[in-house]
Amino acid sequence: MLKTFETLTYEIRGRTGILTFTRPEVRHSLDIAMRTELAALMPEIRANRDLRALVLTGSGGAFCAGGDLKALSEEERPAEVNRERVSLLHTWFSELFNLEMPVIAAVDGPAYGAGLNFALAADFVLASTRARFCAVFGRIGLVPDLAGFFLLPRIVGLTRAKELVMTARSFGADEAKDLGIVLEIHDPEDLLDAALKMAARFETSSRLATGMAKTMLNQSFDNDYRALADMESMAQALCMTSDYHKAAIERFLGKQPLEFDWDRMTKDETKS
Repeated sequence: MLKTFETLTYEIRGRTGILTFTRPEVRHSLDIAMRTELAALMPEIRANRDLRALVLTGSGGAFCAGGDLKALSEEERPAEVNRERVSLLHTWFSELFNLEMPVIAAVDGPAYGAGLNFALAADFVLASTRARFCAVFGRIGLVPDLAGFFLLPRIVGLTRAKELVMTARSFGADEAKDLGIVLEIHDPEDLLDAALKMAARFETSSRLATGMAKTMLNQSFDNDYRALADMESMAQALCMTSDYHKAAIERFLGKQPLEFDWDRMTKDETKS
């Protein structure tokens, strides 16, 4: 299944969703059309219980170069209107961040400004050797938006986040990996295949268990021990009643291989 929009495409392959930005001529800058299409698409992705992973990428050697500065400069608006426009970003962006399945960003070329935060919202970032990252907002007298203040310090630490935001300097894939932003680095021609291969590994996972674990991990910095223990108890009780768990226990007791075994999948790929 493939859906084509003005600024992006959405495809389902097996149990993987693939969301691709499709305006490489402007390096997939975030304009009103893209915001509207993402807002319409995110509930559909969330509601598809057959999906096990989502891959987020850009076409033509770019991921996302940030906000559409041309559109920003065309109309002068009161501060309260600007505030509302930025606030509305979170109606769909929070759904992306909290999507209860693994989200894998395949970053090729620039991930600047909002594009950096798109990548940070993913659970795993795979980058090409030519990927570049930048919290670029300070260069034009702005502060990070699209949850940059929430995401960046949690991944790189407060001191490094201050340095990246206040200097607005760019950095490559190697440094991004050292900072904990990037999980793997691939040649540009291999990047999407690597992301899809990783996503395919989750096809045999429990959507319920993986999704609930992600939700609790996303909230782990914002809750105390007791709150997380309560969440853990409720989630585990629910997972214990799932058909997936019951089938996995039967396979284990019957000395059959479990369907979801990352170590075995890694060995099988190495052999092939």
